[in-house]
Amino acid sequence: MTLQTETHTQTASIEHNRLDRQMIVILDFGSQYSELIARRIRETQVYSEVLSYRTTAEQLRQLNPKGIILSGGPSSVYDTGAPHCDRAIWDLGVPILGVCYGMQLMVQQLGGGVERSELAEYGKASLLIDDPTDLLTNVEDGTTMWMSHGDSVTQLPDGFELLAHTVNTACAAIADHDRKLYGVQFHPEVVHSIGGLALIRNFVYHICDCEPTWTTDAFVEEAVREIRARVGDKRVLLALSGGVDSSTLAFLLYRAIGEQLTCMFIDQGFMRKLEPERLVKLFREQFHIPVAYVNARDRFLAQIQGVTDPEVKRKRIGHEFIRVFEEESRRLGPFDYLAQGTLYPDVIESADTNVDPQTGERVAVKIKSHHNVGGLPKDLQFKLIEPLRKLFKDEVRKVGRSIGLPEEIVQRQPFPGPGLAIRILGEVTEDRLDILRDADLIVRQEINRSGLYNKLWQAFAVLLPIRSVGVMGDQRTYAYPIVLRFVSSEDGMTADWSRVPYDLLETISNRIVNEVRGVNRVVYDITSKPPGTIEWE
Repeated sequence: MTLQTETHTQTASIEHNRLDRQMIVILDFGSQYSELIARRIRETQVYSEVLSYRTTAEQLRQLNPKGIILSGGPSSVYDTGAPHCDRAIWDLGVPILGVCYGMQLMVQQLGGGVERSELAEYGKASLLIDDPTDLLTNVEDGTTMWMSHGDSVTQLPDGFELLAHTVNTACAAIADHDRKLYGVQFHPEVVHSIGGLALIRNFVYHICDCEPTWTTDAFVEEAVREIRARVGDKRVLLALSGGVDSSTLAFLLYRAIGEQLTCMFIDQGFMRKLEPERLVKLFREQFHIPVAYVNARDRFLAQIQGVTDPEVKRKRIGHEFIRVFEEESRRLGPFDYLAQGTLYPDVIESADTNVDPQTGERVAVKIKSHHNVGGLPKDLQFKLIEPLRKLFKDEVRKVGRSIGLPEEIVQRQPFPGPGLAIRILGEVTEDRLDILRDADLIVRQEINRSGLYNKLWQAFAVLLPIRSVGVMGDQRTYAYPIVLRFVSSEDGMTADWSRVPYDLLETISNRIVNEVRGVNRVVYDITSKPPGTIEWE
């Protein structure tokens, strides 16, 4: 049996549309922010979906979207081989908004001009509004918008007029009001664009005439219906980790198919201290959802023995996860489906949504693979079902609350599938795991005690595979450093290092060096994402 999964294709989108749901389509030209546009639209309670820029006008006509957004991208529209959309989309009679590269493509294809700018524009810029109606209604003149471009529009196509400019960009926002075609040179979807959400709401509600029908309750109802239709009378095996994603998925699947679901918790040896025991007890005794516990610590550690490359680590752990599931499923099964709590950010960072379905061409750079996206073997003995694949973390939390997930799990900070194995740089050993577990426990205890747990996106410890000289009790030490990584974020796509009180850092540092054997130094990571990632591997 070969791997079968929900893919990012036009077919899947057309099936979604059969549910008679209003939607905004985003055509992706390779921007890392394409799915962030989708998230912003969903914040207005309107469904949105990202498709390849190669999606044809006829396919879009079948989808019957209320509006279309052309994303940004790394190319220049005049470059050989630059991604272009089907020119027939301009005749669909559907409102279209071009963002950055999307605006430049709109201008070029409709007869205007785009050239390399004498002055590039990156970062914050004040938007000076020339026409405060329609797209820019209630957007304050002089508001900050986020720019990221080296090309600019030099000539507007026939029928277009200027809506706004900046000091360095003559055409920052444009419109053909009659055809409902709009373009912005900036990125309204990023949090740095102060008036961005207001602009998006104008496009979604006033220009596209959408209604707020994309709600948590609507998603749950639709997901339950789709799960039942797809699974039928078959059985599903869920990879339960105890995080908000897999726990929400467990509750959702249990609501949809009841006893056809079997949750399996594989203890791969990379969990936090005492978490495996607590998780199994919680699901069995409090939630009354049966969980099969599998102790596979030795075999996972053996798989990555001597491995230092983070990509190899992730893939070996992912492969071993599936193998264990296959073996245990033969004992507990048979099962037809394997359920995973894959989310949009997982897919984005693996560049999975940016693969053209026809050619296999990637239009975005792969940052890192995820064990549940890029690490799956081709001979997987299950069909893969991922009902949360198109949700962001904040949406998953809302779904979890709506179906009765306890707040302690809903608010649980993201924890990587490979666990502590990717928070130990270099080779993973039992001794290093014990050290990191003890340090991680102290971090969690002190973050909880400070009242900051729910205010931080993630707060964790990283063990570096180097040693430095220290002194304790007049004795020389030669031990590991622990890195503290605390970040603030809305969705995990971008993040900033957290400015926590020095007293808190001091307490954590003192406890770690005094209580954790093998550590004599604690440092604090003050790198944002980008340029760094949240996890170190």
